[in-house]
Amino acid sequence: MLKILETCITRSRTTLLILFMILMTGIIARLAIPIEYQPNVDVPFFGVMVPHEGISPEDAERLLVMPLELEIRQIEGVEEVTGYASEGMGQVMIEFDGESDIEDAEQDIRNAVDRAKIEFPSTAEEPFIEQGDTNDFPIIQINLTGDVPERMLFNLARDMRDEIEKLGEILSANIDGGREEVMEIVIDPKALQTYQISSELLMNTVIRNNRLIPAGNLDTGKGRFSVKVPSIIENPLDVLDIPVKTLGDTVVVLSDVATVRPTFKERQGYARLNGNNGLSLYVVKRTEANIIEAIKKTKQIVEQFKSKIPGKISVSYSSDQGPYAQSQLVELEGNIVTAMGIVMIIVVAAMGFRNGLIVGLAIPSSFLFALIFVYLVGYSFNFMVMFGMILGLGMLIDGAIVVTEYADRKMIEGHEKRQAYIIAANRMFWPVTASIATTLAAFLPLMFWPGVPGQFMRYLPVTVFMVLSGSLLYALVFGPTIGSIIGKAGEQSDESKKQLKSLEHGDPRELKTMTGFYARALSFTARHSASTLLVTLAMVSSVFWAYGQFGKGMIFFSDTDVQFLRLEVKARGNLSVEEAYILTKEVEKRVLPVEGIRNLNSYAFISSRGDSVGQMFLELFEGNKRRLTGDEITEQIRQNTKDLAGISVELIPQEMGPPVGKPVYIEVSSYQKMLLEPAVEKIRSYMEESMEGLRDIDDTRDLPGIEFRLNIDKAKASMYGADVSQVGMAVQLVTNGIKVGEYRPDRADDGVDIRVRYPTDDRTIQAFEEMRVMTNNGLVPIRNFVSLEPVQKVSTIRRVDGIPVKEIRANVAPGVLADDKVKEIEEWIATQTWHPEINIQFRGANEEQQKTMDFVGVAFGLSLLFMFVLLVTQFNSFYQSALILFAVILSTAGVLIGLLITGSPFSSVMTGVGVVALAGIVVNNNIVLIDTFNNLRKENPDNDYMDLLIRTGAQRLRPVILTSTTTILGLLPLASNVSIDLINRTIIFGSSLSTFWVPLSQAIVSGLTVATLLTLVTTPAMLAIPYQLKNFMATRFRQKTLDQPVSP
Repeated sequence: MLKILETCITRSRTTLLILFMILMTGIIARLAIPIEYQPNVDVPFFGVMVPHEGISPEDAERLLVMPLELEIRQIEGVEEVTGYASEGMGQVMIEFDGESDIEDAEQDIRNAVDRAKIEFPSTAEEPFIEQGDTNDFPIIQINLTGDVPERMLFNLARDMRDEIEKLGEILSANIDGGREEVMEIVIDPKALQTYQISSELLMNTVIRNNRLIPAGNLDTGKGRFSVKVPSIIENPLDVLDIPVKTLGDTVVVLSDVATVRPTFKERQGYARLNGNNGLSLYVVKRTEANIIEAIKKTKQIVEQFKSKIPGKISVSYSSDQGPYAQSQLVELEGNIVTAMGIVMIIVVAAMGFRNGLIVGLAIPSSFLFALIFVYLVGYSFNFMVMFGMILGLGMLIDGAIVVTEYADRKMIEGHEKRQAYIIAANRMFWPVTASIATTLAAFLPLMFWPGVPGQFMRYLPVTVFMVLSGSLLYALVFGPTIGSIIGKAGEQSDESKKQLKSLEHGDPRELKTMTGFYARALSFTARHSASTLLVTLAMVSSVFWAYGQFGKGMIFFSDTDVQFLRLEVKARGNLSVEEAYILTKEVEKRVLPVEGIRNLNSYAFISSRGDSVGQMFLELFEGNKRRLTGDEITEQIRQNTKDLAGISVELIPQEMGPPVGKPVYIEVSSYQKMLLEPAVEKIRSYMEESMEGLRDIDDTRDLPGIEFRLNIDKAKASMYGADVSQVGMAVQLVTNGIKVGEYRPDRADDGVDIRVRYPTDDRTIQAFEEMRVMTNNGLVPIRNFVSLEPVQKVSTIRRVDGIPVKEIRANVAPGVLADDKVKEIEEWIATQTWHPEINIQFRGANEEQQKTMDFVGVAFGLSLLFMFVLLVTQFNSFYQSALILFAVILSTAGVLIGLLITGSPFSSVMTGVGVVALAGIVVNNNIVLIDTFNNLRKENPDNDYMDLLIRTGAQRLRPVILTSTTTILGLLPLASNVSIDLINRTIIFGSSLSTFWVPLSQAIVSGLTVATLLTLVTTPAMLAIPYQLKNFMATRFRQKTLDQPVSP
């Protein structure tokens, strides 16, 4: 290997040509890599929906959800199956493990649904499967407003939706505020009574006259002719002339007893933009899609429509995440340039222009080398990849600094530059390789992080791994080659030569420089190594103790400034859509005046799965264009809406990183459903009455509401010649109407329902009392055998892995740690008596946090194990290998010191990753120190170990300080929550970008600072311990020998 290095340096033209090819390939890869803001997290998450008109939640659970659950749970790789049974719908959400293939998972689900369909009622509609999206926020909303007929707006929105959904990047484009088309056959009850026509006869007549009849072909021997029987309804006029009944010579047609009109279904919601009514297209991208590219293509389609639409219709965008994502990427790129500038200034100032240039070229070379592999593995260029580059920026030049600094010393000693770099590459090959290998070993376990957080964070270690691999190649091959051509010895004054001679062969303690001061301090600490070690251990122990006493607890991820918000409007009761619209508008009036809101999309609706009656999507101005922070705007909205009677408002900010929902999330499960609600009520009462710091507390108990149940006395009904089917049809005529078929107009995507129903005036609760059904005995009032009973409404039945569950969820107030509140609730739950059939567990952020901490602990242990194996292989010494890893303990103490000083909580993801990353970074200084000591010991076997230790520390002081300083200062702006963008010449304090990276950056800066300072003192002292212990034992042995009496 060393011979190969020498060949590469001597064959400089070939080596530089290879470097040029790498740089060009890296530039091409950078241009070809798709750009997006957040990493692509491919979540195998699917939903199966089975609509069934009019089905109750209890029946939906038994007839739709349970058969689906039974088949789906047999699929390999399924982690959790969540079932929802609500009015008119059965739904099952399936979550696979993070490593499952999405296409295979979807095919397995389709097969399971096909098997379960056999158990469904024949009246159930066809199930449909959708790929789930864990993000509740649209990537963009397209708003259509104008003083035009509703049908015109709806047709335009539908045409836009169809074109947008053709894009491969788009998962769905739902129309908010729109209504589906329907053909209504509004019957006249009095006319039916006059002609003695039953509603059942009327409906069967329409059904029989809307059929596709396969009449076939006629072959006469002289030709072949197709025969057609036109019987499909193609427009409303086809319905009017359908004969219903014959009375002598008179034919009663449908138009005699009903009116037919094409219209819309009853409104399910209202959409508004900034206080104006309209329609809104809610666009959601696929999980794997590039957000910037998806928004770009969506806007291109909309712009094509703009040239065709009437001038009275206004088309606008809101909740547009494209500019925000683009600005965040540009800001992060600017921070990379800033970090590069800081590092180059430090290197040039410390090593001179030429040597600084040789070292500095390692940065673009390593980055472009890494981008080649980023492209090959199919990653996008996102903020995780870019921060991986920032993180690697300080580390990637370590090897180049060590090699170049050693070559510079050799040139000052008189070696020719090519020979000096060959010596430096050969001499530093193993130390540099071991340093980078141990760093890579620390990041290696993070690449196998399971689950959604792992998919999100995996980009970081992979990027660092590639960057450091490129830096190793540059430090040992390309850097020395460039140095052999343009290298020049550093300062060669008499003073510098004298200093170098003292470092190499003299006594560094005699120097009057900082190096001399350090050498004298090192002489003292090394001679009192046991005391130095005890003081260090005492300091570290006190730090761990202090953090245990005064630490600020733990959070799952890092908090960032809010750019997009979702606001839930909640109210209880049997509300109509119009009432929900009024309540949502009332909240909207309180929210719109708040400073800092750019756009507000609101949507009022009625949900069968909770107490939400409306939601709003708020797009804020960029952080540098508003006076208030996102948190301050959130609090202002809370204050403005807190006095609204009967209305509660919940604000959900868009999360950076993997979504986890509310931080306090308690799940109560039991096969005995009647036990759930009392347990949930007990827990919620404690949270509301006995705890402080919680807000937005909600649960999934059935909401207070009324539904009407028609109890049929079947015996009495049979006496009148009636049955359940007749009563059911009569009731449907009063409610949603009876679907008797479909027809498909030219512009329709799907078939338009044909529904038979009563006029509006006859669709009231009183109609149930006055309703009559046709029997053989004539028209009979159903009140003769039917009783109307109001009962408690069941909203939604939720099941997790086949077990009924209820949940309690809550947010925490500003400055309150969710981890503390979870522990408080856990302690209270442990003191209470619960039914043995009830199981209570914490889910959501707390569950993910625990999984993350478990993995980080395992990854940390594996990192140390891998590094220990590598170090033992290099140094062939258990003691020296353990001594190197001692720096990890020092760095962890440094992280805790940083958290105590800043008063920050421990982020299980970001700080945890920082601790693991530090394990690979801080050992590099120890490797260089111990390798230098071993080499000096080998070259000077007769010298005193103390002189060699002092000389080791003095020789390696500058490269150790330089390598640590470049990493620290490269991350210091982000660690200080300051975004410095040299490209756009902006400095932003507290931007969402810098806030996101604060925990990880602070962990590395504080940990590396403390570890470096203690390493320079403690490592030489601990290297002296074996020699001092050996001398002590030898002295004791000699003393013991002298004390023994001499035998005569």
